[in-house]
Amino acid sequence: MTEPVVFLPGMMCDARLFAPQVQVLSARRATMIGPVTGGERVEEIASALLDQLPHRSAVVGHGLGAIVAMEITRRAPDRIARLCLMSAHPLAESPQDAAEREPLIIGARTGKLDEVMRKVLPSGALAPGPRRLDLMNFVGAMARDLGPEVFVRQSRALQRRRDQQPTLRKIRVPAMVLCGRHDTLVPAKRQSFMAELIPGARFVEIETAGHLPSLEAPKATLEALGAWLSIPAMA
Repeated sequence: MTEPVVFLPGMMCDARLFAPQVQVLSARRATMIGPVTGGERVEEIASALLDQLPHRSAVVGHGLGAIVAMEITRRAPDRIARLCLMSAHPLAESPQDAAEREPLIIGARTGKLDEVMRKVLPSGALAPGPRRLDLMNFVGAMARDLGPEVFVRQSRALQRRRDQQPTLRKIRVPAMVLCGRHDTLVPAKRQSFMAELIPGARFVEIETAGHLPSLEAPKATLEALGAWLSIPAMA
């Protein structure tokens, strides 16, 4: 059976984050984008999605979307046929990181969302090259369309997220961790550690990407997803 593919975008991103992959995959199987904008806790976002998602699907999550995917896996493992995690890690937010989000929240609420996004996604988190600025502007456009209240809700959700390491150790479906070599927000070493927690998981590091592999290296990301979707389901 060919499972539908559900994409869960990262913080302040929407369907455009996965547009290159959806364009190709949607010709061969059902695809959908799951919103991760509607709650101040990861658990709330996951609950809302479970009411909307197919009974069983292949889930691809980036950043916050990957964190939500882990929570869905924890809560309803039977709903996950395959799992792909990008640009994320399973740990709870440290008190220091949580505190550092507060001035960003204040900035977003006071009309400085563009400035805040440049701190949330600095150019150094992307692979070097001439496309960096265009991608930064592209993410800024998605953030402006979503608006400051979404930024606040997603920031609160990240501050309160739980440690999902026990969840990952229990996964028994085809899994892949995909990362960009130049990601400084979630370094490849940390993502490799996450892959090691998941029994049988593939770890794919894309040399020409940073924190946004689906946009920075769309073809390589699509190839990795195609290989992951072709893995036979585990007995």
